[in-house]
Amino acid sequence: MAEQIRRRQIDAGVASALHQHQLIGKILAGRGLTSDGELELSLKKLILPTRFKGLDKAIDLLTDALQHKKRILVVGDYDADGATSTALATDVLRKLGASVDYLVPNRFEYGYGLSPAIVEVALQMTPDLILTVDNGIASNEGVQAAKNAGLTVVVTDHHLPPETLPQADAIVNPNQPGCEFGSKNLCGVGVIFYVMAGLCRHLQSVQWFNIQPMPQMADYLDLVALGTVADVVPLDHNNRILIEQGLRRIRAGVARPGILALFSVAARDHHNATTDDLGFMIGPRLNAAGRLDDISVGIECLLAETVSQAMPVASRLDEFNRKRRQIESGMRDQGMAQVEEVIASHQGELPFALSVYRPDWHEGVIGILASRLKEHCHRPVFAFAKAADGTLKGSGRSIPGIHIRDVLVAMVAEQPGLLSKFGGHAMAAGVSLQEKHLNTFATAFNRRVEQLLNGQALQREWLTDGPLNETDITLDNAALIKYLQPWGQSFPPPLFDDVFQISNVQPIGTGHMRLKLRCNNGKRELPAVAFNRRVDADACHRWHVVYRLDVNTYKNRQSLQLVVEHLAPAD
Repeated sequence: MAEQIRRRQIDAGVASALHQHQLIGKILAGRGLTSDGELELSLKKLILPTRFKGLDKAIDLLTDALQHKKRILVVGDYDADGATSTALATDVLRKLGASVDYLVPNRFEYGYGLSPAIVEVALQMTPDLILTVDNGIASNEGVQAAKNAGLTVVVTDHHLPPETLPQADAIVNPNQPGCEFGSKNLCGVGVIFYVMAGLCRHLQSVQWFNIQPMPQMADYLDLVALGTVADVVPLDHNNRILIEQGLRRIRAGVARPGILALFSVAARDHHNATTDDLGFMIGPRLNAAGRLDDISVGIECLLAETVSQAMPVASRLDEFNRKRRQIESGMRDQGMAQVEEVIASHQGELPFALSVYRPDWHEGVIGILASRLKEHCHRPVFAFAKAADGTLKGSGRSIPGIHIRDVLVAMVAEQPGLLSKFGGHAMAAGVSLQEKHLNTFATAFNRRVEQLLNGQALQREWLTDGPLNETDITLDNAALIKYLQPWGQSFPPPLFDDVFQISNVQPIGTGHMRLKLRCNNGKRELPAVAFNRRVDADACHRWHVVYRLDVNTYKNRQSLQLVVEHLAPAD
């Protein structure tokens, strides 16, 4: 597979205006920032909700439910965004005095969203109003079933809408037609944060808090940060504010007990929390419950009122995650074997898109498998497992430039009976189909991606911030970069590239390497680590290395470390 290194084009004038530190200004300008205002991450810079379509109607309906003591049921989703959304809505409404409960569909029994089947379960809980969080925008049949049963339905979601919207009493979704809210990148917990904040402001105006305390919405920013990072939505300025404010609460130790407990079981110091911790340590432990068991375990952890109450639940989530990793490891080996078979059958070349399947694969882990194979092959990938009803459930992951949901839309337009249902984003999607249609799907998926690429070969690209002066490769700069901004989707952490000699290689763990990189002048050696790769230092004299500056903490001592993301012979 071809790989290339490309350096960002930086406007030096913009870079110097953004920050007095030349390196930092260059990094920020390389991510499209043009003014100091985009660096400000205080809450006063949050986009106001004045143009948030459906928000006022949702607030009116929730206010009516509170005033008339109606029963509210929060219907969530089984991932980290859904869990944080459900916990936030449930906790705020309880503090407002509502009669509220929550329900999250078990992915193995009911699948995703407010389906007619989950409405039947909901009716047993006798609600008057259903409030969806992180789902509902495509639940036309489920919303109608709830309406037919006499319920009020308020949908809050962020996913892309279908052509026909559900007939809910109110819909709050920045991506719905006609919504002029300034950020389309809120995730589910971000949307419900705005709804609950608006509800509290409205209740304050009608003297609701004369006899009870008003919830402080800033107390929920740790949940918003966790859900936003874990859902891998683009980190525009508004999302970076929400994440940064949540991280500050976590670092200060005033986060929700359940989040602090999750940091503890993950053996991470919350005082130094970063987006990496939320995305790779805390989020996966929440997600593991929804993948293997029931996300309600994760929600109860987030709703715990003390750390001692949360710790046993967090430990259970940690066990789920260990089991998930074990299952994933076996599936990854099997998936890679299928990829090798495909390469062999295509004269040593990969097709433009991949579809892999085994009937014994775990339905809750196929999304991770698709992601791992996508990273390895740099191809859009769908991984399939057999569901309890005999149909195949598929989870897809894509690469930049291939909008996977649009691919599915085009496939369905050509072959209307191919998929039972589908949905998703640009980078991730889910489908259901009959097993007899799998080969047809694989062929159509590959053909459509090839058409979009115009027959051009897929090439992985490493977009870097260029080389660093040796004087810039310091522990202080590594620490400065680490906490400069929340890094993530569409606002990636800085990558640098340069040519080094490898002076020492030491295997560590299972498949990792500790390296010494010698600078061009031959005098300075830099400690580095390369995860999930083997390096033959004698293969060539000079290596082109793509790396990150990192702070390595060991026994409370900090040192500089380079994290190698890619390396190739430079001779």
